[in-house]
Amino acid sequence: MPYRGRFAPSPTGSLHLGSAVTALFAAAAARRAGGAIVCRVEDLDPPRTIPGSETEQLEDLTWLGLRFDEGPVSGGPAGPYRQSERHGLYEAALDLLARGGHTYLCDCSRAEIARVASAPHEGEEGPRYPGTCAKLGMEPRAFKRPPAVRLRVPDGPVSVIDSVEGLVVADVAQAVGDFVLRRGDGVYAYQLAVVVDDLAMGITEVVRGDDLRSSAPRQALLARLLGAEPPRYLHVPLLVGADGARLAKRSQSSTVSGQRALGRSPADLLGALARAYGQTLRGEGDPAADLAETFDPRRFPRGPVPVPAFLQTEAA
Repeated sequence: MPYRGRFAPSPTGSLHLGSAVTALFAAAAARRAGGAIVCRVEDLDPPRTIPGSETEQLEDLTWLGLRFDEGPVSGGPAGPYRQSERHGLYEAALDLLARGGHTYLCDCSRAEIARVASAPHEGEEGPRYPGTCAKLGMEPRAFKRPPAVRLRVPDGPVSVIDSVEGLVVADVAQAVGDFVLRRGDGVYAYQLAVVVDDLAMGITEVVRGDDLRSSAPRQALLARLLGAEPPRYLHVPLLVGADGARLAKRSQSSTVSGQRALGRSPADLLGALARAYGQTLRGEGDPAADLAETFDPRRFPRGPVPVPAFLQTEAA
């Protein structure tokens, strides 16, 4: 199967340096494999979308010299390339899962879940759901509030292929329990949309930030319940601030547009980021094709990567 990778930014603000790192490595992996790289805009949640940020992010990617074979600007055979235009695919996936008995309606609030959860500590999506509504299925009833659709997670291990770690096994039922596929307000969950899109677009390897590593078993499980095999995953260590905190759009130097304003060149910016991850970028021509010659994710550092000091000072 021909290699197909993707970069999937969310238009919730300026493109930060961690996203630039992921875009560079995703494109380099595709070029190394002689495959294609897709750009997909993940604009699922309208209240979080900032007007104009998609255009700004795409302009920053062009300024960096990163090119995509398919995407919202160039189009392509797997479009549309904005999640806001793909709702029909997500609804069809929900219907397929419902017909297989894999979903149910849930009108529990987060506070109600926390009160009865066996593991009440907060995870990335709140407390582990205890399955209160599982036995009620998809049948309409008198709901306390607009219901979410949850996946009925089967017991047992779920395997994931990690491009660096190899075979990784996790128990989704124990780790997160039955998770949400569509919220009560009608917004499709990231976990559902990203799986449907990766399968529909024929993505063979997902290169993304390490903060999404824990999502891989859930997504692999969903892919198999939808009758397909999931892609491989390659998780890039997070780029963090000098203080060790997660990099955010909180300062000018943490975004690509901010670095542009400071007078940084694309070659210097990407070169510094590549070196921080143990990679070599000569700064010649297409950065992804340049890096593809030597790209080796096994050289990634273990754990978070501090922003290079070079990028925390003004360019001369």
